[in-house]
Amino acid sequence: MSGNVTSLFRSTAAHSPSMAALARESGEAAGAGPVDFCIPCNPYFPTPAMFDELAGRLRDIITYYPSSADTITAELCGLLQLPPQCVAMGNGSTELITWIDHLLVRESLAVPVPTFGRWTDQPMETGKRVDMFPLQEAGGFALDLARYAEFVRARGTRAVVVCNPNNPDGGYLHKQALVQFMDAMADRDLVVIDESFLEFADAEAEPSVIQEAMLRPNVVVLRSLGKNFGLHGIRFGYLVANPALAGRVRAMLPKWNLNSFAEHVVFMLRDHGPEYARSLHQVRRDRLEMAAQLSALPGLTVYPSQGNFLFVRLPVGAEGTAVRDRMLTEHRVLVRECGNKIGSSSRFLRLVVRPQADVRRLVSGLEQVLYGAGRGAAVPGPATGTGYSSGTAAVDRLMYETNGSGMRAITAQTAGAGAPGLAAAPSPGTGTGTGVPLPAAVPVGVPVAPAAATVPAPPPVPQPVPGPQPVPYPGPVPVPHPAPVPQPAPAPVPAPAAAAAYPPPVGPTPPGVPARGGLTAAQVRGTNGLESVPATGWPNAAGMGRAG
Repeated sequence: MSGNVTSLFRSTAAHSPSMAALARESGEAAGAGPVDFCIPCNPYFPTPAMFDELAGRLRDIITYYPSSADTITAELCGLLQLPPQCVAMGNGSTELITWIDHLLVRESLAVPVPTFGRWTDQPMETGKRVDMFPLQEAGGFALDLARYAEFVRARGTRAVVVCNPNNPDGGYLHKQALVQFMDAMADRDLVVIDESFLEFADAEAEPSVIQEAMLRPNVVVLRSLGKNFGLHGIRFGYLVANPALAGRVRAMLPKWNLNSFAEHVVFMLRDHGPEYARSLHQVRRDRLEMAAQLSALPGLTVYPSQGNFLFVRLPVGAEGTAVRDRMLTEHRVLVRECGNKIGSSSRFLRLVVRPQADVRRLVSGLEQVLYGAGRGAAVPGPATGTGYSSGTAAVDRLMYETNGSGMRAITAQTAGAGAPGLAAAPSPGTGTGTGVPLPAAVPVGVPVAPAAATVPAPPPVPQPVPGPQPVPYPGPVPVPHPAPVPQPAPAPVPAPAAAAAYPPPVGPTPPGVPARGGLTAAQVRGTNGLESVPATGWPNAAGMGRAG
């Protein structure tokens, strides 16, 4: 039976199997499933009394039509002090992401990876180009917004996504840095700030950019309700934007896209603001304690998080699918192995923050699986050839499909230079104004020849290379002449003229190029402080304040 249960993960390409599927396969009774460290719910909300109230109304809830989406949206907006014309409610954030893609993304979308899978998969399904900006493990998966902006301009990408906090690593960007980034992207078609997990952050008193988004013509903020309230099964969320953008999405939504469960929960919330605020406070406290306990395990790396989950790297020799399967079958603990997340690998787990009794069970299970006497770390058997858990392979596949020749060509070009996975962007200083190019990806320790030795004088003449020798970096060399110079070394795309800025690309774009080296971590990723719990009232749309 355990083999049937774990096989469900192999048949789920982009996510973990549902709890219902696991229960059916294992034959367990309702409520008797494993301890869930996989689905990022709030374990403290709704309260038991709220569940009892919903149970008492179950017959009416599932018998009758809900009110229209406008009615439910108006109630939520009254609660959060938002103008209804700036809000569209959806049947979960996935529905809203789908409509954002169909209505507002024209040709291309940039997204840091790893992140929530629908931001890469959805636009690819509709034939858009997805420009993926790899977050560097060496930099703690921190997103450097300045380099990201350079990447967007170099690719000519028209729509941009930032998740704050990011899923799966929980990385956080401060509000001021995000507002500056939004302003820098004012010439793009669309900027999406996904704040699905922002309610769990405590780095700032009012971390949301919702108020700023409503004033800008091209910014959409996405918020989740299911994650915050621990009710993923209800499927509800909302977006906030200026009235024109929000209205375009709202006009396409069905009249009854929100179900009766969603309506009853939204109308219950006004009376339960203090309980909700206390639940967020407790999740933040649990996050600190859980991170401390996991960090004590030898060889386990825990990344800073402002979400209700922790991103961990397993010790050397441990493989995520083996750990996941043994945790489930031997300890009845469900964890999220991140090998099928683009930009991640099977060495990483995302673990949801849970109460301390559950964390002790998690830590005990990990100790036995990773360090058990006579068993060693959880190392997989011979490869099966499926590759389903290879995050590196996923990046390779998707960049190959969307960004020209992809990572295969980049890896082949750089193998001799000792920098696998890095490709050269145009040299610094070849653009002006806002069209700033990416810095060249030069391997550490490899000397770069002076410009005079690598750039022939005009007219452009092919320069032979005397015999095989390592190339300092695999990209083309920019020259002052407007026409590209033929190069004998591998070069997927000719460089633009030295004085030219990067225009929007015509046809296929250059291969996906990771940022050079590590990131600079320009922003702080959160604090350990805990905000005081509001005594009364409901948190407003800024996330931490109180509605009057």
